[in-house]
Amino acid sequence: MLGAIIGDVIGSVYEWHNMKSTEFPLYSRFTRFTDDTVLTVAVADAVLSRNKQKNRLADYLASKQLYASRYRQYYHWFPDAGYGQKFEEWAKNRSSKPYRSYGNGSAMRVSPIGFASQTLEEALAESRRSAIVTHNHRHGIKGAQAVAAAIFLARHGESKAEIKDYIQRKFKYNLEQSLDEIRPTYTFDPSCQGSVPQAIIAFLESDHFEDAIRKAISIGGDSDTIACIAGGIAHAFYKEIPSEMASDVMLKLDPRFRSIIREFNSKYEIPM
Repeated sequence: MLGAIIGDVIGSVYEWHNMKSTEFPLYSRFTRFTDDTVLTVAVADAVLSRNKQKNRLADYLASKQLYASRYRQYYHWFPDAGYGQKFEEWAKNRSSKPYRSYGNGSAMRVSPIGFASQTLEEALAESRRSAIVTHNHRHGIKGAQAVAAAIFLARHGESKAEIKDYIQRKFKYNLEQSLDEIRPTYTFDPSCQGSVPQAIIAFLESDHFEDAIRKAISIGGDSDTIACIAGGIAHAFYKEIPSEMASDVMLKLDPRFRSIIREFNSKYEIPM
């Protein structure tokens, strides 16, 4: 999941100052983690907690409650990370119900599930649970499942062609456009259907991890989230992240995040 976090951190300064090129500084004094990172770590924390208490938390309802609990807990720990208005309203009220969102929040936080799942079926089921507590619109669920599936397939050695074919068949996303076709007219679109396919295409066109981050940001739009999604898939596919990128971003994170990341990577044998 560190690849997703790196995408968020690097993309944070370009969300409102879009780039239309792959040539840009990776970091500035304004570079920071956003809600994408906070909730990605919240999902990782939930996955670790669920596995530690497997007998007690094996049922569907308890699993959903665990995700909801972690999202609210992390929101209250980091209330100024840049959440959407609907999520903030939901997080502040423990009795809140899902708000039928199809925003890309469900997709940007899901990467730990793709890494932790033992089967593709588990990745699909668990990503649905992680989404549905807030994003119970079919497009919100589909966005989370598509990203988790792409990460699972990438981690387990499927080729880019195989990943592309599966995502297109299963989720009906159009992955035939090139970034050069998307870039000139692409604008800010925080929906799953308007950003998840573009993030996957950025990964598919990349040559290595950093290239995936640069290409994701280069189309503009919701840059931190598109880079977060692309970065998670790229980490799973390319296996390793340049050490300097990893160390630079880890230094920008809260110590609680670093602890969860290290525990998660150790448990699931994920190279940095």
